[in-house]
Amino acid sequence: MTEITPVPAATVVVARDGEDGDSIEVLLLRRNSKLVFHGGHWVFPGGRIDSTDFDGHDGLEYKAALRAAVRETQEEAGLTIAEEALIHTAHWTTPPHLPRRFCTWFFMCGLDRETAVTVDNQEILEHRWITPSKALAAAKDEEIVLPQPTKETLKDIASLASVAALLTWARATPVHVFPDDSPFYSPLEMGVEAPQPC
Repeated sequence: MTEITPVPAATVVVARDGEDGDSIEVLLLRRNSKLVFHGGHWVFPGGRIDSTDFDGHDGLEYKAALRAAVRETQEEAGLTIAEEALIHTAHWTTPPHLPRRFCTWFFMCGLDRETAVTVDNQEILEHRWITPSKALAAAKDEEIVLPQPTKETLKDIASLASVAALLTWARATPVHVFPDDSPFYSPLEMGVEAPQPC
């Protein structure tokens, strides 16, 4: 069986402070069940990196991923975010021997509570703001389905009490790469800038 080369993609963990004042809420979107990849699953905003995302970026995938993350968040959730607000936290590559594979850049972004979400009702049918802990509990109870990278990301941030804490954690924590020896993640060659001191 021929191994499928993963397609570059980008996703954004959009978070806001919770109503209770001691938790965060993240934006999850329910994908149309008719979609081949993760149909019916609850995911963060995101999608494949298009060829136009590379325009003006000298072929650097990291810069294209930032642009794709902004574009996909606008298309799927109606949210306008800035590239400068994104913090790169992870890179996940779909395991071999699956019919569709992606190598996905993960970013964190904080928003104000008043920000409105509008889904396209085609690819994305529903949205919800939910704490990471409640999302994980809902998945455990089989009320919702979460892809593994989404689930692992929620576990990582479940104990954080505010957007400020989330962003501090994101800047200070080494980028999580799966698998560890992924040939599809070469940060320096791809244009990832060295992290700045917190």
